[in-house]
Amino acid sequence: MTEHRAEVVVLGMGPGGEDVAGKLAEAGLDVVGIEKQLVGGECPYWGCVPSKMMIRAADAIAEGRRIPQLAGTSEVRSDFAPVAQRIRDEATDNWDDQVAADRFIGKGGRLVRGQGRLVSRDTVAVGDDTYHASRAVVIAAGTHASIPAIDGLAGTPFWTNREAIATTEIPDSLIVMGGGAIGAELAQAFARFGSTVTIVEGADRILPPEEPEASQIVADVLSAEGLTIHTGQFASKVTHDGSEFTVTVGQQLVRGARLLVATGRTPNTGAIGADVLGVELDHGYLPVDEHMQVVPGVYAVGDIAGKGAFTHMAMYEAAICERSILGQPGPGADYSAVSRVTFTDPEVGSVGMTEQQAREAGINVAVGSTSVPTVARGWIHKVGNEGIIKVVADADRGVLVGATSVGPTGGEVLSGLAVAVRAAVPIATLKDMVYAYPTIWRGIETAVHDTGL
Repeated sequence: MTEHRAEVVVLGMGPGGEDVAGKLAEAGLDVVGIEKQLVGGECPYWGCVPSKMMIRAADAIAEGRRIPQLAGTSEVRSDFAPVAQRIRDEATDNWDDQVAADRFIGKGGRLVRGQGRLVSRDTVAVGDDTYHASRAVVIAAGTHASIPAIDGLAGTPFWTNREAIATTEIPDSLIVMGGGAIGAELAQAFARFGSTVTIVEGADRILPPEEPEASQIVADVLSAEGLTIHTGQFASKVTHDGSEFTVTVGQQLVRGARLLVATGRTPNTGAIGADVLGVELDHGYLPVDEHMQVVPGVYAVGDIAGKGAFTHMAMYEAAICERSILGQPGPGADYSAVSRVTFTDPEVGSVGMTEQQAREAGINVAVGSTSVPTVARGWIHKVGNEGIIKVVADADRGVLVGATSVGPTGGEVLSGLAVAVRAAVPIATLKDMVYAYPTIWRGIETAVHDTGL
């Protein structure tokens, strides 16, 4: 083995790891970044960015088809070729990370390509080389697509999100196994480009982490667009005859040219040898304190820390980790107002606790809501205006602890609600504000008053 030394070794160069490595290198530390795939991670190449390009294009198709109900006539013919090309040109750089790699190296970092594995709390091995960190090891190794142990699935040419994003052709029919955020987003996008899509979700509704009202609204929209949704039953068997998949769901057989498995993510703790840290994993994730430390001298950020599989979470945690390693003052992690958005049409934005979570936490809950079509801007929008704004309040403290915004701009409307939850803005203040007219976010006022507080 060849031994190398550095002040900081960053294992995994996804969004969080790349940010930590780059910022610490800019601060003058000797940093080694280790990545077995592409610098930048899942988000820019197979996740957030290319998928939203696909969704943006699919939404444009839907808007074009709404013209007859609003402004005349339209004839829309979908063509996926420009979308596939844009993904290659603008999002993934044809799955070449040279720009990202050069960016890190330009900051003074050293990039090592290969599978990193912890040898001890301060040493990472890559092949026959070892990298010893005198100051800190940062683990940002992320997650990978979770593949369920279903009879017959292994060995078939099923898709994960990566193959779905990389495709250049829209299949005639598509089975989506999993009705979470990724499954629902891609299912709607493929359907709008012409696929006959069936969603199979084992839970009793799609988008299980969201408020039931949000799940129902999206399910109704998808069904109206021609998608078939099976909930409350898991797939028990998969076969592939060379041209078609058959999935057994209860007593039914569901057939499709392609099968997309979108049943969650699994942390890469096993691949990196996290057992040497001597800590008890939390469902496979690394436990961290408020400064992102796992054990003294070892930090974890991003998906593998188990606080939310979001790019924005990785970046938030990266900043905390950087301050801790550099010895700079600053607040620790606060997960009371974590935001997320599912980019279906309508969008589903949520922050903090759901009503159920708040009740389970023993909070004296007050709930308020308003339907987006009854808000002036929603009524004006007319077509594709399905949605709801729901707020969850702590009646004893007089503040919001959670909120959901579903609608044409659900993710954007969420911004004000996220501030209200994070800053514990008094409900009395939220009731005594001027809300711009006519906007969808004006519905927040109605929802807050509906709490009765």
